[in-house]
Amino acid sequence: MISQAIYKDILAEYEKLTDDAKKKIELKKEICYKKCKRIKEIDDELNMTAIKISKAIIYAGKDEKQKYIEDIKNLTESLKKEKESLMAENGFSKNYFDDVYICNKCKDTGFINNKKCECFKQKLINKAYNMSNIAEIIKTENFSKFSLDYYSKQIDKENNMSPYENMKFIIRKCSLFVEEFDDKFKNMVFYGNTGLGKTFLCRCIAKELLDKGKIVLYVTAFNLFSIFENQKFNKDNEEINKEILNLVKEADLFIIDDLGTEFITSLSTTELFDIINSRILERKSTIISTNLSPDEIVKNYSNRIVSRLYGEYDMIKFFGNDIRIIKKLKNKV
Repeated sequence: MISQAIYKDILAEYEKLTDDAKKKIELKKEICYKKCKRIKEIDDELNMTAIKISKAIIYAGKDEKQKYIEDIKNLTESLKKEKESLMAENGFSKNYFDDVYICNKCKDTGFINNKKCECFKQKLINKAYNMSNIAEIIKTENFSKFSLDYYSKQIDKENNMSPYENMKFIIRKCSLFVEEFDDKFKNMVFYGNTGLGKTFLCRCIAKELLDKGKIVLYVTAFNLFSIFENQKFNKDNEEINKEILNLVKEADLFIIDDLGTEFITSLSTTELFDIINSRILERKSTIISTNLSPDEIVKNYSNRIVSRLYGEYDMIKFFGNDIRIIKKLKNKV
């Protein structure tokens, strides 16, 4: 269950990151100032800018105020250019004082203009859904580890294609999904029997996009619907649970694995439709994997859900023999 402790843990992490960054900056300043004293003088002058502007606002006459502020701004720009030039002359990069941060967007504070940075949201997702195990899994389950060796090259008469060729097509489609993620809005449903690589490919995609700094939420259908129940029936930490459900809708990519394994109720189908529909409206991509056939999807879920899936998602069929069984048989030989 989501608790206030999660927030405290994350805020404590940012406090440590901020402290570490400050120490690194002070050390870098010491090295830089020792090499060029003028850079320290410039930094000291720049640090006084806000005080100078405040004094101008308070003490300067109405006619003088604007001119004084403009003079200060011009001086500031001049000092910044001089500092940049001196940094380069003394062998320091332009981002010398910035490369101490893990997240340059928020400078490791977790917030930008009092709003949570994307890195904060990802930390919240990671902790809320125990995604640390996903981090371990994707070390071995990624595109570089995916093997076609276990897929038959014999033509499947029902699908008029071999499982081998079908998987080559699916891998290309998944790779393209990652490559075009920022430019094209796409959703996918992976469906087919167990042991054909659906979950593996979901994790491959998650790994690629996490590496690109995207907010990715990967959750099993069973866990997702448990969250729905906690939100409705367990009022402890209600506000935090609401925020987590908002992140379900806001994540750059949302992956629901094993749809159909959950206990299906009117509440779960209503919540599922709300998520699917809101993410379509917000142009946020979703991937769903399921062992259900298209007929079973139609039978188990509401017409509204089925309509969205078939209208807004690429329905991608997996077929062939259970890879896990084939691997076990080969390992015994």
